[in-house]
Amino acid sequence: MRVFTRVVELGSFAMASRQLGVSTAAVSRYVGMLEAHLNARLLNRNTRSLSLTEIGKDYLKGCRSLIERLDELESSLLQANREVRGTLRVAAPMGYVASGLAELLAGYRAVHPRVDFDVTTFDTHIDFVAGGFDVCFSDERRLASSTLVSRPLTVVEEIVVASPTYLGRRGIPIDPPSLGRHCLLAMTDGATRAWEFAVASGVYRVGLGNGMTATNSLLVREAALNHMGIALLPASLVAEDIQSGALVRLLQKFEVDGGPHHFSLLYSGPSNLSRKVRTFIDYTVAHYRTPESAVALRAIA
Repeated sequence: MRVFTRVVELGSFAMASRQLGVSTAAVSRYVGMLEAHLNARLLNRNTRSLSLTEIGKDYLKGCRSLIERLDELESSLLQANREVRGTLRVAAPMGYVASGLAELLAGYRAVHPRVDFDVTTFDTHIDFVAGGFDVCFSDERRLASSTLVSRPLTVVEEIVVASPTYLGRRGIPIDPPSLGRHCLLAMTDGATRAWEFAVASGVYRVGLGNGMTATNSLLVREAALNHMGIALLPASLVAEDIQSGALVRLLQKFEVDGGPHHFSLLYSGPSNLSRKVRTFIDYTVAHYRTPESAVALRAIA
């Protein structure tokens, strides 16, 4: 259609071919393909001149309108891709949300005020592709797809906590085996039915038969704050509760088996990333490499 309109505007197949940078035969072939597709002659042509047929005149008008709209659309998309704007769809587990996600988003928004956020939180599995997310914060337990790019960010430690009121009623556990006498409040994905601790003899497993299991870490935290039992939660999620005295950290000498969870930023392959996604990735990685972030993360741990 572009070749056809250029031929008409210039009144010559040869001039159109020179301007478009293709051969005269190619120009003639494109126009011929259009005529064959429409089953109608668009141009009357001879060796010295060409003119539009009646159908050609109508078709030229439509072509110009469509090409103008197409050019506007392409221009708009190219401009949008150059600018940092739009809605960024983010997925993040609750343990990470509590470790400063809002602060990170606020910092990015200060630099790119035309970007909005659509944040989905989760505590179990999430489908990155089906959810249509631009980026996802996730730990190594949830790296479900090898097709995603993973950029390491930080670590979040899981710790054992309980309220002073609960401990006053039931006593303070001194080692993992003593947890068996307590009500345990646990995060579960439906398959996890035990806590594991690194001990001198290897790994000690604590069954989750008593207490409560939930797929939401905020519910587990609330249960601990309401004196229902002993919980295993991300340190970042309960840091303020420990600082205020609402919760007490327990069994600090015993590491949860597997150690801290390594959090990463996931996104689709690096090709064809929009400006908002690319700048958010760069900002997030830089954010966790600053001295201020390192201090904050040590304080959480």
